Amino acid sequence: MKTSEIKELVEKYSPEQLETCIAQQLEKGENFCNIVDRSDKVIEELSKAAVIRELMGQGMSFSEALRELARRIRAVYGSEAK
Repeated sequence: MKTSEIKELVEKYSPEQLETCIAQQLEKGENFCNIVDRSDKVIEELSKAAVIRELMGQGMSFSEALRELARRIRAVYGSEAK
């Protein structure tokens, strides 16, 4: 999913709605956010949007929140490599 698509999700859905979409995807294999792909990919993208939305709720811009998400992802991969 492209950054512009994640931004669209962030702008369109509340954090609660994104969480609902994640739960629906896990339980039913579909979601009301209308994202269609492999379930693991859908959950990954919805999770990214949920984190960005949460960070934006704390006052970050979309760009700042996206950079923070990337930093967190790199930190996880860095700790797994050890």
